[in-house]
Amino acid sequence: MSKFQKEYFNQIIKLIKNIQKNQKNKISQAAKLIKKTHEKGGLLYLFGTGHSHMLTIEAFFRAGGFAGACPIIDKRIDFTHGARKATNLERTSKVAEKILSKYNFTKKDVFLILSNSGVNQVPVEAALYAKSKGLTVISIISYEYSKVAPLSSLNKRLYEISDIFIDNHVPAGDALVKINKNLKVAPGSTITGSFIINSILVELAGSLSNKKQIPFYISSNMPNSKDNNTKLINKYSKKIPHL
Repeated sequence: MSKFQKEYFNQIIKLIKNIQKNQKNKISQAAKLIKKTHEKGGLLYLFGTGHSHMLTIEAFFRAGGFAGACPIIDKRIDFTHGARKATNLERTSKVAEKILSKYNFTKKDVFLILSNSGVNQVPVEAALYAKSKGLTVISIISYEYSKVAPLSSLNKRLYEISDIFIDNHVPAGDALVKINKNLKVAPGSTITGSFIINSILVELAGSLSNKKQIPFYISSNMPNSKDNNTKLINKYSKKIPHL
C-alpha cells in the first residue's frame, strides 16, 4: 500500500469515527423522525445535486434499503446533460421549485437534503420549498465547508434552515489527501454521506424490528426476496413515482 492510499484510508476512518462520536445523537433523532413519518404513512424524500445526487439513489430500492425512500430525480441536477451544465444549474435561482413541484408532498413527509458545501442556490431553495410545504428538513453537510463557502443570493446556509443537520466532518474542499503544496485529491463526502444515511436507516430498521414486516428490501438474488419485495412494491408504487 502506497503512502497516499494509506493516508486516504486513515482519513476516511478518522471521519467515520468523528461522525460516530459527534453525530450519533443527531443520527438517532433523524431515525426517530423518519419512524414517525413511516407510522403516519409519509415518505422520506431525498434531494441532492451533482455528486450528492448519487447519495439519494444510495437510499432507494436497494438490497437492505428502506422501502419508504423516494429520491428526487431530475436530469437537470445530475450529469445526464453534462457536468458543467448541472454545476451551473445548482447555482441558479428558481430551479428547485420547478423540480419539486412535480412531487406530491404532505406534511407527514421528511425531506433529507445532501449538500457538502451547504450553500448552493438549489439545495437551499429546496429546503425553503420543503419547509413552506410543512415538511421536516434534515440535511447532511460539511459544517466546516459551509462556514467558508461563499453564500448564494439567498444569503442563507442549509444548516440554518434545517430542523436537524448532520455534519459529515469533511474538510472544506472535500479532498482529503495532499499530493503536493498545490493539490489535494480523494474526496470524503460520498463515503461519509453513505455512512450517515445507512446509519440512520439501520437505526430505523432496528426501531421497527417488532413489526410483522419491516419495510426494507431484500436483495432480489436471495431466495426469500420475492414475496417480501412484492408486498413492499405494491404498497409504495402509487406513492413513489420512480418505482
